[in-house]
Amino acid sequence: MKLDHTPRQAVLDQLRRAAADPDGRILFTGATVVTMDPALGTLPVGDVLVQGATIAAVGTDLRAQGAADGAVVIDAAGTILTPGFVDTHRHAWEAQLRRIMPDVDDLGAYVTTTLLGYAPVYRPQDMYTGTKLAALTAIDSGITTLLDFSHNSRTAAHSDAAVRALLDTGIRGVHAAMGPHFGAWDHQWPADIGRLQKEYGNELLTFRLATLATDEIAGPGLAYGPELARFARESGIGVSVDAVFGASSSQAILDWERQGLLGPDLTLIHSTGLAAEAWRAIGASGTTIALAPTSDAQIGLESAIPAVDEALSAGVRPGLSIDVEVALASDMFTQMRALHAIQRMRAVNNLYGTDREPVRIGTADVLDFATLQGARTNGLGDVTGSLTPGKQADLLVITAEEINNMPLNDPIGTIVLGSDARNIDTVLIAGHVRKFNGRVLDVDLTELRAEVAASRDHILSAVQTATEATA
Repeated sequence: MKLDHTPRQAVLDQLRRAAADPDGRILFTGATVVTMDPALGTLPVGDVLVQGATIAAVGTDLRAQGAADGAVVIDAAGTILTPGFVDTHRHAWEAQLRRIMPDVDDLGAYVTTTLLGYAPVYRPQDMYTGTKLAALTAIDSGITTLLDFSHNSRTAAHSDAAVRALLDTGIRGVHAAMGPHFGAWDHQWPADIGRLQKEYGNELLTFRLATLATDEIAGPGLAYGPELARFARESGIGVSVDAVFGASSSQAILDWERQGLLGPDLTLIHSTGLAAEAWRAIGASGTTIALAPTSDAQIGLESAIPAVDEALSAGVRPGLSIDVEVALASDMFTQMRALHAIQRMRAVNNLYGTDREPVRIGTADVLDFATLQGARTNGLGDVTGSLTPGKQADLLVITAEEINNMPLNDPIGTIVLGSDARNIDTVLIAGHVRKFNGRVLDVDLTELRAEVAASRDHILSAVQTATEATA
């Protein structure tokens, strides 16, 4: 990104001043603009004008329309501008236990180790640390919206800590609260969500109800059904349902259809190994889907194949998610590449030895899933997910002239198959700069390392003490 020889710190100061002014203007010029808006498409050379928190205009020569007047002008030649990625499901509180079980055998092993073992010893400050680390990592890799499926809400203080972490990082957060699977808790959920909405809700932070699909793992109290659906409707929030897979979830979906509980405000996570009739009900109702490509494949959830073909066949374009960092990668690039490769492999393999042509998704599809469809899945389709004038200015400046990306031939292919966190030069969320010159802002790394290590060490020590006490 060229900055007319102006020192980078001076440019950052200008960007921050513009963001602090509701009428402040930032004009990015000369970039390749991947809008993800079907009506606007991709501009090989284009401009994006940000005013305050929103995208004011997108075009090929906004200078000619006076957009540079009074604006901070950024020469973005050699970069790609794109909407920020949207994570539709991550258990952010687990982040200080990253890759602690990288070769987890199955869902049972994850549940036993993490939800039964680690989760009960978390203090509110551990919730804060894990959630903050996950959110900062999301920003670093270009995720501007994070749905935190916070299923360790043991007390109001635990929930407060998770919410404050989202707010403190400046990410566009969706706090999806759920009571814990195992161990002691205050049973303040779900009623406490109303308090959280009143105390913390703002333009950057929204709320959803988080539940499980069935009572197989943690009993009926956490399973989606008429009572929780009624609570969500009365609270004016959507619902995200985890652990949706297999025959029992298929039956549950058909039950929800009969009860009138499916619809666009409901998100089903994973959705592997579902019956055809369940997919019919999902598609007919407009229910949304959040895929977790690496989770399904690595942990082996039912069929272990991300259900992208099933979703598309039902008329559903899914969002993408990270899921559990205890065993998986933290970034959206990995999810896009994994899904792209798995679906194309499956399409060819299914027809191998025949004369039929496979139906394969492309890089534009997975980028759509990671941006516009993710926003829709999180209930934020009118807010973010594309560089559409009037939407929030959640955008990425991706360098296209680094060793791993040059030369720029296909911008969407470059984003999906060539880029990684090092290429995310700048991140704006609601017009505010959260990453600049390749570094996440306002983070003391030395202090963060100490905080994360201390939290992890407490958790491991507490688990060991509890294990020895029951031995």
